[in-house]
Amino acid sequence: MNGNSVGGVLENLEHIEYALKQYFGHEAFLPGQDEIIGQVIAQRDAFVLMPTGAGKSLIYQFSSLLLPGLTVVISPLIALMQDQVDRLKANGIPATFINSSLSNSERIQRERDVLNGKLKLLYVAPERLLTSTFLSLLDEVDNRMGLSLLAVDEAHCVSEWGHDFRPEYRQLGHLRNRYPHAPMLALTATATERVREDILTQLRLRDPHIHIASFNRPNLYYEVRQKHSGSYRELVQLLREQPDAPVIIYCQSRKSVDDMSEALRHDGIRALPYHAGLTSEERTEHQARFIRDDVSVLVATIAFGMGIAKPDVRAVIHYDMPKSLEGYYQESGRAGRDGQTAQCILFFHYGDRAKFEYILAQKTDEQEERIARQQIQQVVAYGESTVCRRRVLLAYFGETLQAENCGNCDNCLRTDTTMEDRTI
Repeated sequence: MNGNSVGGVLENLEHIEYALKQYFGHEAFLPGQDEIIGQVIAQRDAFVLMPTGAGKSLIYQFSSLLLPGLTVVISPLIALMQDQVDRLKANGIPATFINSSLSNSERIQRERDVLNGKLKLLYVAPERLLTSTFLSLLDEVDNRMGLSLLAVDEAHCVSEWGHDFRPEYRQLGHLRNRYPHAPMLALTATATERVREDILTQLRLRDPHIHIASFNRPNLYYEVRQKHSGSYRELVQLLREQPDAPVIIYCQSRKSVDDMSEALRHDGIRALPYHAGLTSEERTEHQARFIRDDVSVLVATIAFGMGIAKPDVRAVIHYDMPKSLEGYYQESGRAGRDGQTAQCILFFHYGDRAKFEYILAQKTDEQEERIARQQIQQVVAYGESTVCRRRVLLAYFGETLQAENCGNCDNCLRTDTTMEDRTI
């Protein structure tokens, strides 16, 4: 099916809900989706802040079917592109990606398909998008059938105040001048007020429609455990309590990921590692086996997870301290995307902070060091807090928990209020 035939189908549909069911298998839109799609179709820029699992990707995917030309999705990770394109093609939507994993002949064929109007969605990383040859390709597309939408996924990467800053994202504002008629859609699951302002400024969004959903995920249980010599046994016990449940365990370094996954396998738990030190084939295979439930546990660095659609993850465990609360919120948010109960457990140890302090001392940029130090301090405050964990997380994003306590974190459920001496 080519791009034009999809567009033609939708023009003749009596109800958009029919297309939603046909192409995505959903009976109805999730809160906010239809309103944002309406704004995008009306050629208006938009900024969308929705927590993990709230359906951000469907917004630009569905919009592409309603728009006449090509939708370009700017995405930071090859694994994310592969995952989304596979699902779109399975649903009968013509989509592809162009990235470094392709051979020359594959890339040329895909570029030809783009120019011949055979596609509705094209995924590309910002590094490739900003090259002169790729921009020339987009110019040609714009002249032939039109660029209908520029969707910037994981838009927090634009901001140096965000948890996953990518310098190339900073230059995407140039697209606004080059393609002034194409609406730009910026989407992210995590952004403080400062990061939001930075995104709007850097991408040069014009009078954007702004949608900010609640950061509260009531189905997630938050807990912080003190890390000590017996913590690994605790972890194994946790995994054995729900033997086949999908679980992601985050560790700080590649070595700790390898050591942990090997130890778990030795203890009879089906676990695989995932980090940037593996080949792209190994990473793809390990991710696919986890998504297919061939293995129940994936031990990973933060290289894993962005945009990965596995709805039934029952626990996300941070065995090492995360670098920022923003990163922690996004990583832990990969649990319970299906709306069912899930656990977010952080093993907290002051020694982890010392490792970060050592890394920070190597930084040459003072501003970068200051931001990173501030982010680590916020994680430490979260780990030490005796008040509602959810309240602390929501406050970080400028949201207030209405209830006295959430009733679904360790501090709110704790009956023992005795103080512990932590001076040493």
